Amino acid sequence: MEIVVCENKHELGKRASCKGAELINAALAEKNEANIVVATGTSQFEMLNCLVREKVAWENVTAFHLDEYIGLSILHPGSFRRYLKERFADKVPLNEFVYVNGESDPIKECGRLGRLIAAIEIDVAFVGIGENGHLAFNDPPADFGIEEPYLVVDLDLGCRQQQLGEGWFNTLDEVPVRAISMSIRQILKSKAIVCSAPDLRKALAVKRTVRGAIVPEVPASALNLHSNTWMYLDGDSASLLQNRA
Repeated sequence: MEIVVCENKHELGKRASCKGAELINAALAEKNEANIVVATGTSQFEMLNCLVREKVAWENVTAFHLDEYIGLSILHPGSFRRYLKERFADKVPLNEFVYVNGESDPIKECGRLGRLIAAIEIDVAFVGIGENGHLAFNDPPADFGIEEPYLVVDLDLGCRQQQLGEGWFNTLDEVPVRAISMSIRQILKSKAIVCSAPDLRKALAVKRTVRGAIVPEVPASALNLHSNTWMYLDGDSASLLQNRA
């Protein structure tokens, strides 16, 4: 995994989006189509803001949604479908955006998504890291062995508190307790992974991910198993790393 420490969040967004666009364009040059995965959360704001400005033949790109709450309306400010529609899908002329519909039967939705993604190869997965070290909505201890591309997960307290702290909900009770998430193994099947993880509140999770053991208690540590991963940090999120260049 290549670690890239940036001066600030804006530079992080520019560099992560530039790398992502480079990887997408390489896939387009090879096969005239590309498939990507897109994440949400405040950590992705700058990256997505820059990505939609990159020179990419978006009409040949299909995007998959990483995770979504179960039972939350798309009209809710915390809906990840709403987030991605407003910040990404409505801003570039994609071939298709495959959303996770958390308002449908979750088991059937996992099956539907699993069949779709099993038929293709993901060229680039854009992801983040949670304050509790989660990857997508795989909270600790994550299941590193599950083969299904999407699964129903229970959200732990730390994850739910992060969503509240980021301002998506007014109270902790409003934060859903279950979600549909892409599995760790499915994320690692991507040809390349671009991880954006700014902010001081992510520093401990970043340290455990980069410097610690690869263990289910730190789900994002699984990124170390992937040989084509770039992690973009700002000075705050990299502050607990030693001897960084």
